[in-house]
Amino acid sequence: MQLDEEEVHLKAGDIVIQRGTIHNWVNRGTEPCVMAFILIATEGGASTGW
Repeated sequence: MQLDEEEVHLKAGDIVIQRGTIHNWVNRGTEPCVMAFILIATEGGASTGW
């Protein structure tokens, strides 16, 4: 996972709480990966301007 200007290596079973940062998902392995996402909306959260 690329976050702003850094790359984070995630392993099977890892959990990410992504809080409005610019990010990108990249699979650098040789095998396909499976991910599950849960999105929760909030009221009054910070505006990102997107």
